Amino acid sequence: MAYEKFHRYYDLVMGDRSEAARFIQGLIANHKPDTRTVLEIACGTGSILGILSRSYEVAGLDGSRPMLAHARKKLPHVRFYRQDTASFRIKHKFDVIVCVCDSINHLLRLTDWKRTFRTVARHLNPGGLFIFDVNTTGKLQRLTEGPAWERWFGSDLAIIKVTGGRRNKFIWDVKIFEHQRQNRYKLVHEEIPEVAFPLRRVVTALQDRFTAIKVFDPFGTNASDLSERLY
Repeated sequence: MAYEKFHRYYDLVMGDRSEAARFIQGLIANHKPDTRTVLEIACGTGSILGILSRSYEVAGLDGSRPMLAHARKKLPHVRFYRQDTASFRIKHKFDVIVCVCDSINHLLRLTDWKRTFRTVARHLNPGGLFIFDVNTTGKLQRLTEGPAWERWFGSDLAIIKVTGGRRNKFIWDVKIFEHQRQNRYKLVHEEIPEVAFPLRRVVTALQDRFTAIKVFDPFGTNASDLSERLY
């Protein structure tokens, strides 16, 4: 399972998520202003959820035990579920369900995306809203052609490179060089797979479950497979 090693560094590498959370709050306010309850699936360490919890009654769901351990420690007042994103089953329904930070890209088959859409629809109240974002094929391909991303965190060094691209499957190759003492470092290495599907196929899959679909590029350009990110 992804993030079995990287979870310890996830918040450090991802940085402040408040801007992303405020963006999601804006989407909720614009498209379903009467929202009271929000579920975040693939919630990770709860960074987005913590900010949403200031305005809504929230819950979180993730399949990773170590990621949820971080989330529960940060947000002891929030209910969390450890279940599979594509097939979760809980007794509550919600006004809004969100799945962000390109989490859905980690599902490597379109059938699992479709299962997620079906499961989400089942857990929404009437008139409910589903918000999710994706890394596009264009963005991931550009990352494979670019240099590795590297950053120091105190005495620790993170190096991340995206590789692959065949059949729109990619690997986030994550290396953390954790300083031990003097000039000695411990390597923590994890490969995190992602897949991107053409926009038209994603929209077609959504149409089986949702009555109104809006796709947009948050950077203001026309939504396409070349966009940096799509919601």
